[in-house]
Amino acid sequence: MVRIREVVEEAIETGYLTLEAEEELKLMLKNKYELEDFEAFIKLQQAARIGAVKQESRELREDLLTTSI
Repeated sequence: MVRIREVVEEAIETGYLTLEAEEELKLMLKNKYELEDFEAFIKLQQAARIGAVKQESRELREDLLTTSI
């Protein structure tokens, strides 16, 4: 079973959080998880906030907004 921290590590290494990984994180966060996983998720949020990790979902939303104008 994949852990939250493994998904986070991959996103931070690649600098990109795919839609699939984002959905996987949402599902995993609904279940019981370890403190290390929670800390990793916070680390991912911080990386996304400063732009070190791009989110595919945000890119798609931005594309929709710019093409619909």
